[in-house]
Amino acid sequence: MAASDPDKLVAKADKLTKLSLTRWSADWRNATVLYEQAANAYRLAKKYEKAKDAFEKASKGQEMLSSPWDAAKHMESAGALAKEVGNWNEVSDFYRRASELYIECGRSQAASDALAKGARALEDASPDEAIRLYTDACDTLEDDGKEQMAFDLYRAVASVYIKLEKYADAATFLLRLALAADKCNATHSQCKAYLSAIIVYLYAHDFQQAEKCHNDCCQVEAFLNSDQNRAATRLLSAYTDGDVEEIKRAAQSSIVSNLDHAIIKLARKLPTGDVSGFKRVAAEQEEPLDEDDLT
Repeated sequence: MAASDPDKLVAKADKLTKLSLTRWSADWRNATVLYEQAANAYRLAKKYEKAKDAFEKASKGQEMLSSPWDAAKHMESAGALAKEVGNWNEVSDFYRRASELYIECGRSQAASDALAKGARALEDASPDEAIRLYTDACDTLEDDGKEQMAFDLYRAVASVYIKLEKYADAATFLLRLALAADKCNATHSQCKAYLSAIIVYLYAHDFQQAEKCHNDCCQVEAFLNSDQNRAATRLLSAYTDGDVEEIKRAAQSSIVSNLDHAIIKLARKLPTGDVSGFKRVAAEQEEPLDEDDLT
């Protein structure tokens, strides 16, 4: 039937939204229904570019009808279709706009979820933009006091940073996860995040930073008395002993095996460089006994 031809539906809807000598106001209510019908028909026919455009117009229609929730849903659909056609800039733009619309509804969780969907879609094609979207998703939840809902997002950011070999940034986000977990009294997640950050520094062969991180984490009583601290101490001690085999054994421990997959993969590759130098440095740092000062 002609009525089900999506091209004709869009053409009819476009006419309803354009002002003319005979049309003094746009009929967004009827136009939006037509855009929605066309978008679904295009998507079913796998005409993704046209479906994307129709959903964008349907979103605009719902905005004009003061329905930001429905507008956001359509914008998310447009974002998913932008991914299908490989238009990565639009993926980011559409999911960001969806998030803004959810914020208008007072729905921070949905707003964060939209940003995270965009980030996941962009992890391979545009990892730097994925990180920005994930970070904004975390900020959205933090601003609403919902840090506990952001734990998986922090881990996702760290994982992307690891893929990009930006290990200091990955560790920073793991420490941010630990801080959020502390606010939520999620002690186990907090301790796992601390150990994960230390492992990331060790993988980057930055023993000094790993040791400093460990010392800072030990100021937190929950970590000081944890299995994760014992695992970290064992690893660091093996480094200061220059004991490659003990480092490998420590990295295979059950505590390490319970961390996130991305961290386990790094731990299994430890050590990543020569550790004999750490033993010499540790020996040099030991103060010699002053025989004249026995008090």
